[in-house]
Amino acid sequence: MASILQRFKDIMSANVNAVLDKMEDPSKMIDQYLRNMESDLGKVKAETASVMAEESRTKRAYNECEEDINKMQRYAEKAILAGNDSDAREFLSRKQNLSNQLPSLKQMYDLSAENATKMREMHDKLVRDISGLNNRKDSIKAKIAVAKTQDKINKIGSSKTGVSDNMSAFDKIEAKADKMLDEANAMAELNASSQKDNVDDLMNKYDKPADTSLEDELAALKSKLGQ
Repeated sequence: MASILQRFKDIMSANVNAVLDKMEDPSKMIDQYLRNMESDLGKVKAETASVMAEESRTKRAYNECEEDINKMQRYAEKAILAGNDSDAREFLSRKQNLSNQLPSLKQMYDLSAENATKMREMHDKLVRDISGLNNRKDSIKAKIAVAKTQDKINKIGSSKTGVSDNMSAFDKIEAKADKMLDEANAMAELNASSQKDNVDDLMNKYDKPADTSLEDELAALKSKLGQ
């Protein structure tokens, strides 16, 4: 029995390890794990039925031996009452042989009953485990979905540094463009101011009143000299 239980423990352990090794998708993993447990349950159920059948057989053999012992006792008593000691001895001899077999049959029955109890417990526990996991499956899958979403958010959050760097670069480019535009506007303003100064000077040249004091003095001198 110990080897039977160990064999099924090894099978289930192997199935668990096989599933864990393939942890590509946790949602698929839990489905596969449940399928493996269902497969294990089928094997345990078949083995349990076999052990229970052995329990029934050994119990039947033990009960039949007890019944035969009692039967031989009754027939020995009848033979004695009939005055046939020879037949009574035959029945008692048969009873003794059966009585010698009874402890061995009882031991076999007790062992098979113990094995059957352990297998039934193992079977029932596996049924409960599968039922419990099926009830938890949707909840576990929901947690997996939330974890995947959170992971995506975390990845997006970790990429913000790159976005910030790009924004910083664009800010620098824009600042440089603003500086170039300001310099161009300043140069245009200086050029316009320079042109305005030249025109103003030229206009002042013609707008400046002529210096007549010298001409008036010359005319007066000519008049005095009769010229």
